[in-house]
Amino acid sequence: MSHYICTTCGVQYQATDAPPERCVICEDERQYVGWNGQQWTTLEALREGHSNLIREQGPGLTGIGTEPGFAIAQRALLVHTPGGNILWDSISLIDDATIEAVRARGGLRAMAISHPHFYSSMVEWSRAFGGVPIYLHAADRRWVMRPDPAIVYWEGETHALGDGLTLVRCGGHFEGSTVLHWAAGAGALLTGDTIKVSSDRRWVSFMYSYPNLIPLPAAAVHCIAQAVEPFPFDRIYGGWWDHTVFADAKAAVVCSARRYLRAIRAAQ
Repeated sequence: MSHYICTTCGVQYQATDAPPERCVICEDERQYVGWNGQQWTTLEALREGHSNLIREQGPGLTGIGTEPGFAIAQRALLVHTPGGNILWDSISLIDDATIEAVRARGGLRAMAISHPHFYSSMVEWSRAFGGVPIYLHAADRRWVMRPDPAIVYWEGETHALGDGLTLVRCGGHFEGSTVLHWAAGAGALLTGDTIKVSSDRRWVSFMYSYPNLIPLPAAAVHCIAQAVEPFPFDRIYGGWWDHTVFADAKAAVVCSARRYLRAIRAAQ
């Protein structure tokens, strides 16, 4: 039996004798089935042609991403704190070299993931570091394709992880879509694509589906902006390499939300 991985979204499934007939995450309107039809791989096969790049992303932050790019091609972030490291978001590939590199940087005490598109091989990552807890918002429980005792389903609007780290439920992209606030320094938000850093890196945006270009309603964008308003932050680290708002990030969220709302109201 193998834990098959969808090649389009990168999410790993429960072990089966044969590949699943369908990926329910990709069949959801926020994602898509690959143009060549549903295809699968395994972690073992992925290791044969891919490796992970590990490089610094900012003070106390190490990025981990797969080369060549796989599935959605996001990169994870290792957040270094005095009480132990947190892995924010996840990627499909984990191998001995990556495990060694993370251990050399202090290992892991926990994981937290923004939304189902980034669940990837989260259970493999947890088990590689002794079964560390994986924090997911309970509203997205039905999208977990490989259940495991390490998964902690938190509820409500915020959840403290210690060392100035707070999970904040924003909703929007998914009901349980979450960002991570890090109070160190001038403060930072780690957002995946719940709040997506745009190409000019001065603005952000908010979508129900990015690949299918489905916008969010005004109420959802307002809720996202309100969810992060109580938290001070000067930077935003998005879900991909160098997708970073380097300064005045809180103002960028406010201005971007206003711009978005003006645009969709003008279309009504």
